[in-house]
Amino acid sequence: MALRVIGSVYRTSSVIPNFSLSSCRYLLENRTILQKYVRTTAVSNTTLKKSSNDDEILTPNGYRLDLSFNNYEEAYRSKSFVELLRGLLVFKLCSWDYMVDNNEKLMKFAQKWLGKTLFEKIMKMTVYGHFVAGKDHQDIKPAIHKLGQYGVKSILDYSAEEDLISEEEAVRAEMDACVPSTDMSKKSPFYMKRFEAHEEFGDRRDHVISARTFFYMNEAHCEKNLDIILRCIDAVSGATNSTGFAAVKVTALGRPQLLLQLSLIVVRMREFFRMLAEDTSYNIFQATVPKIKRDQFLVKMMKMGMEEAKCHEFFSMMDADLDNEIDLFEWEKLLNMKENMSQYFQLPNPKTGKLEPIIAPLTDEEQEQFQNMLRRINIIAEHATFRNVRIMVDAEQSYFQPAINRLVIELMRRFNHEKSIIFNTYQCYLKGAYDSIKMDLEFAKRSDFFFGGKLVRGAYMEQERARAKGLGYADLICPTYDATNEMYIKVVDLCMQHILERRQQKVAIMLATHNENTVRMVIKKMEEYGIGPQDKVICFGQLLGMCDQVSFSLGQAGYSVYKYVPYGSVDKVIPYLSRRAQENKSLLQGAVKERQLLVSEVKRRIRNFEWSRRPPPATPQGTPPPPAMPHASSPRAV
Repeated sequence: MALRVIGSVYRTSSVIPNFSLSSCRYLLENRTILQKYVRTTAVSNTTLKKSSNDDEILTPNGYRLDLSFNNYEEAYRSKSFVELLRGLLVFKLCSWDYMVDNNEKLMKFAQKWLGKTLFEKIMKMTVYGHFVAGKDHQDIKPAIHKLGQYGVKSILDYSAEEDLISEEEAVRAEMDACVPSTDMSKKSPFYMKRFEAHEEFGDRRDHVISARTFFYMNEAHCEKNLDIILRCIDAVSGATNSTGFAAVKVTALGRPQLLLQLSLIVVRMREFFRMLAEDTSYNIFQATVPKIKRDQFLVKMMKMGMEEAKCHEFFSMMDADLDNEIDLFEWEKLLNMKENMSQYFQLPNPKTGKLEPIIAPLTDEEQEQFQNMLRRINIIAEHATFRNVRIMVDAEQSYFQPAINRLVIELMRRFNHEKSIIFNTYQCYLKGAYDSIKMDLEFAKRSDFFFGGKLVRGAYMEQERARAKGLGYADLICPTYDATNEMYIKVVDLCMQHILERRQQKVAIMLATHNENTVRMVIKKMEEYGIGPQDKVICFGQLLGMCDQVSFSLGQAGYSVYKYVPYGSVDKVIPYLSRRAQENKSLLQGAVKERQLLVSEVKRRIRNFEWSRRPPPATPQGTPPPPAMPHASSPRAV
């Protein structure tokens, strides 16, 4: 009977059609990542290759880790027999074009004819139950506890969303929120199309395949988002015993126009520093950063038209260590001041020679909004520190990212004193990814705070390329997938070098990837650098309900691994997931390995009569090797 049920899942096209419509964003959003994941992990429809000795490593806890990730018993050790069948059903439903293409109609039909109660029950038995942990911080505790039993920790994300707004409403909201009261002339030499809102790209949901989008409505709405994040932090603390993360997006906390203006300041400020340092190369983050002496600064600025007294005032404000020299890292601290920055950030107009501000002065209302955004960010960091919960700040579009990076690094400097509480996200599909994280690692080293970073390939590639082409500025994305891989490896090497150099868990890195080749690469590099899983400075992250063959194998082998765990009530989560299913119908087509592993585990349990119970957590095998990376005792990083 059980085998016939499995067969019907694969053969029948009429099995509960209404229940693919939510198809969880934690799968459907990640098209780019998952397409690569499917391509690099696909196996035969009939057999799974057995791992050889070369595919195994013996971890410090005595566990033999199968690096082929074909061990379906280990992959699904945490799942009951019914959960395995549900997984097969969900993956099959998500692969049918008709259901995904028509999910909105099917949703309305199901809600109308089944009623709210029955509809929610069926959703919990299928897609919602597979990809969402529960409705609130109490409801998710069993799922979090079960993950923890098998060595997997959690990143919580409250995924409830307001009713979907139309494209027209999204564009209107974005333009209202991104156009400053006092606009800079497009004739200004400091104007950059990249950091201005454009109506044709106003709906930031377009072509976005792995990220939630927040639109600014008003300050009260931002306060509501703040309250949700604070409750999420409390949920992490209570449900995970302070071992988990809470996910945060900065665009949920303030007016995006302010991020655009701050990003423009950051970019122009660094260009200005290159000019002062007489270093016009793209990569100015060499081992010895050029210093600018006070006399040198005065000469250059006075030639540009700035008064001598103002030059001394400007220099003294940036000279944090009072050594009469400044460099890029001290220059960055200028952004921390609360005064109107436009009066200091002036450059000579190439045509007139007259000093002009980089940005227009903020109005009183905009200044208040900026301070509100900073206040909300600080409240989150303070509350997370108090609750001993780590914050994962997600990456966003490249035109917001310079500002977000700067704000997050400042949070690290303020709050990462005893361990990594604040984590930033670095998108390795960006051409400047290596330079960005190198500067931040150097700043953390120089300022002696703990550094936390999450490495991803990137979520906005299609949108970024379309925007750059449409507006006529340089594409910031690596030209090919191979180039992105090279950047990823280069960044991983840099992070591991800093881990060894600083020791004492001063650098913590999360690799958020479903790509098995990437996971294997990182594990092998850990061995090369002498970094062991017991050091807890490198961790891995995957989505709940996806890539279990990687997550649970790593977790039981003693590696630090996390699941990205969404939660929220069915009626709040489904609308958002419905739109994602419609936009990303191709994500799960061809996920051969995932389904094949599920089928193999179901057959194994039937043969062994393990229908009514799940296997216990794995026990160590063999003699564990010695510890990998000796270091002084300190709080664990990840």
